[in-house]
Amino acid sequence: MARIAVIGAGTGAMAAAARLAVAGNKVTVYERSASYGGSVGRHEHEGFVFDTGPGLLHLPAVQRDLFVKTGKESLEQCVTLTQVDPAGRHLFADGTAVSLPNASRAGVASALDAALGAGAGERWTGFLERARDAWDRSRRPLLEEPLRADHQVLGRDPYPALKQRRLLRARQAVTVAEIGAWELADARLAALLDGYALSYGLDPRTAPASAALLPYMEQTFGSWYVLGGMRELARAVYERCVARRVEFVFGAEVVRVVEKDGRAAGVELTGGEVAEADRVVLGARPHAGLVPGGQVWGPDDVPVRAGSVPGRFVVLLSLRGARAADAVHRTVVHSADGAAEQEAVFGGRVAGHPTVTVLRPDDPATRPDEAHEAVTLTATVAPQGPVDWTDPAVRQRFADALVERAGAAVPGLRERILHTEIRTPAETEAETGAEGGAVPPPALAGAQGAHLHPGNLTRLPGLYLAGGWSHPGGGLAHAGMSGTLVAGLVVEGDGFRGSR
Repeated sequence: MARIAVIGAGTGAMAAAARLAVAGNKVTVYERSASYGGSVGRHEHEGFVFDTGPGLLHLPAVQRDLFVKTGKESLEQCVTLTQVDPAGRHLFADGTAVSLPNASRAGVASALDAALGAGAGERWTGFLERARDAWDRSRRPLLEEPLRADHQVLGRDPYPALKQRRLLRARQAVTVAEIGAWELADARLAALLDGYALSYGLDPRTAPASAALLPYMEQTFGSWYVLGGMRELARAVYERCVARRVEFVFGAEVVRVVEKDGRAAGVELTGGEVAEADRVVLGARPHAGLVPGGQVWGPDDVPVRAGSVPGRFVVLLSLRGARAADAVHRTVVHSADGAAEQEAVFGGRVAGHPTVTVLRPDDPATRPDEAHEAVTLTATVAPQGPVDWTDPAVRQRFADALVERAGAAVPGLRERILHTEIRTPAETEAETGAEGGAVPPPALAGAQGAHLHPGNLTRLPGLYLAGGWSHPGGGLAHAGMSGTLVAGLVVEGDGFRGSR
C-alpha cells in the first residue's frame, strides 16, 4: 500500500484520489480552503442557490466512467442529470435570435436556416463535419492519453480547413476567427463560433482552428445540468472519495513538495509540518516555488503557459417573480463589437460591450419558492492584476453593464432584482489560489503546441500533475480525464497509454 499525498480538492484531483484509493493506496488530500470542489463552488442567500463555477456539464461519459470504476453506485444514482433543451438561445447584435436544440445536428441546421437564412445551416453543418475529422484525429492523444514524449506532433492542427482564394493565392484558416470569416461567411455564425472560444477563455484571433472541437463536443454529446446545481457533482465525487476511505485535511496549505533521494517524498504545510508520502499528486497550477529546483518540466517539455489567462466575472441575481414558462436555461447575448471585446479581455482591460451568458435553471432547489427566480450572469474578463477587480467602482460598473445586456434575455430584469452578489477574478484568486483568478482553458492541438498543458508525468519522479492546469486542460470533462490519466500512470507505471 503506497502513501499518496494529493494537493488540492478540485474535481480532477479528487477523481485521481478516488481511483488511487480503489487501487489499494492510502490517499490523503490536502486542501487550502475549508471545502472541496475547487472552482465548482456554490453561493447561498436567503433561499437562493447559485453555482459560482461551471454551469453545465459536457462529455458526461468522463464522470460516468469515474463512478463505474470506483463503486457500485452509478453517476445517475448519485446525482440527477438532465439534458438542457434547447441547448442555448443566441441573441446577436443585429437583433437576430436563434434557439439551438440539444445534441441534434439536423435540428441545429434547421434552426439556423430559419433564423439566419437559407444556407446558414449547411455552412455550419459542413464546419461541424470538419470538426468531427479533427476530433477523430486528435481525441486519443489530446484527451484520452498522457501527453506523449513526442508531443510536438500535436503542434500540427488536425482541423481540415477549406482552401480559400485570398490575395491571389490559396490559403487555409488557421484560427477560429479565420474559420468564421472565410468558411462560415456570416457575421452571426462567426459570432456563434467566437462565443464558444471566448467562453473557454480562448482568444478567437489566436486560438487554433482545432478549437472547432469545442462546439463539436457540445452539439454532439449534449449539454447537461445537475439538479440542485453543479456543486452537487462535486459533492458526489467527494462522497465517493470518502466512501473509498480517502482522507481529507481542509485548511491545510501545501507550501512545498518534499524531495528525498531525487524523488517526491511528501509535502510541507504552512507552519513547517511535513507529511511523508511515496508519491505526490499536484492538483493546482504548478509553479517553481512549490517544487524543489522548479523541476516540474524540463527543456523538452510543455512549459506552464506564460502570460495572462482570463477569468470570469459573475453576477448572481435573486429575483422576485416566477420563472417564465418559456424561459431558456442558457442564453448567450453576443457582443455588439466582438473585436473590441477581444482586444479588452486579452489586452488586460475592461470590455465595454461584453458577451454575457445568462443561466436560468428550472430547478426548485435554486430558489426559495415558485414566486422567485435565481439567475446567473457570466462574462469572460481579463484577470485580476491587469484589471483591479477589487475596486468597488469598477466592479459595480461592469456588473451594471452585464445586467443591462442581460435584459435582452430576461425582460424587466432590473426591476425584479431583490439582491445582487458580484464575484470577480479577485474572489476566484482568493478562494482557489489560482493566480489572477484565471480559469484554465482546455488543451488544443495546433499553433506549434502553444495551447497544450504540462504533462501529467513530471521530471521529478513520484510527482504527478492533475486538474485543469495540466494535460488535457480545463473544464469538468478535461480535468476529470486528468485524474484518470494520473491514476493510470501511478498504478500501471510510466508506460501507461490510456484505457482502450
